[in-house]
Amino acid sequence: MTSVTDSSPETSQISPLPPLSENAEYAHILQAARRVLTPCGSGQLVWHVWGEQGADPALPPLVLLHGGSGSWTHWLRNVLPLAASGRCVYVPDLPGFGDSALPPGGGDVDVMPEPLEAGLKQLLGDTACDLMGFSFGAMTAGLLAHRFPARVLRLILIGAPGFGIEPLVAFKLKGWRHLPSVDQQLAVHHHNLQALMLHDPAAITPLACQLQAANAVGDRIPGRRLSRTDILARALPEIKSPLYLLYGDQDPFYLGQIGLYAAALTAAPQFKALRAIQASGHWAQFEQAEAFNAEVLGLLSQPLQQG
Repeated sequence: MTSVTDSSPETSQISPLPPLSENAEYAHILQAARRVLTPCGSGQLVWHVWGEQGADPALPPLVLLHGGSGSWTHWLRNVLPLAASGRCVYVPDLPGFGDSALPPGGGDVDVMPEPLEAGLKQLLGDTACDLMGFSFGAMTAGLLAHRFPARVLRLILIGAPGFGIEPLVAFKLKGWRHLPSVDQQLAVHHHNLQALMLHDPAAITPLACQLQAANAVGDRIPGRRLSRTDILARALPEIKSPLYLLYGDQDPFYLGQIGLYAAALTAAPQFKALRAIQASGHWAQFEQAEAFNAEVLGLLSQPLQQG
């Protein structure tokens, strides 16, 4: 899917950043959440929950799964608007990412659904949810819907890999762990955001760099080779939930290949729509949060028809 190189970056254009905890936007959103723990292997799966007090009991819970080298903060600009619509929003740090323990039995997307379902069982009982996943989390969401169909009502995937479709334009993400200085590491995170995650250079704000740097430290699932396979495409014929796929119109994974993705998605019995978020890269829900939130709320308001 991507390759990682260890070439040293230029640092002259990058300034050191204060701790993420000092960012007002981040602190405000985190303070609005309740932190919940469920079992995960030999440790715990960490969840953040928004909207419990104002949730409409007629609306299903909404579960969001972040991307690779991420955490709940991949949804930083989405959780409050989605909760304001009357949803109770549950966002885990996936096993092996952020503050969550490593998954039992492996280190790739195929071992993610079981600890997540165990956590959802504890949090929601048998209540079905609407499920949305981004990138690696989109593959995870698809596999969870495949293995635990009673859990998922609607399924929304954003920038999903796992179709066996290689990008037309090669890009490289750089390694950072070997670099001795914070300045050098920050320059790599800036490069990686521009190479894949965000389309407009102006979107690579200090906050975006802070999130990328913090999330990269919490990534303990190296490789993730199944992203390069068709693991999600092979699961599609047995996913019974209404399925929507969103992507940034400048996402390097999707550029020039929308027809291939559209053809693959028709294997899902309840495939509904493939839609672009304009003027955004891979991390569309951060770069164009307002447009993304409006699109998702529109999808979630559609009548639920299964079977």
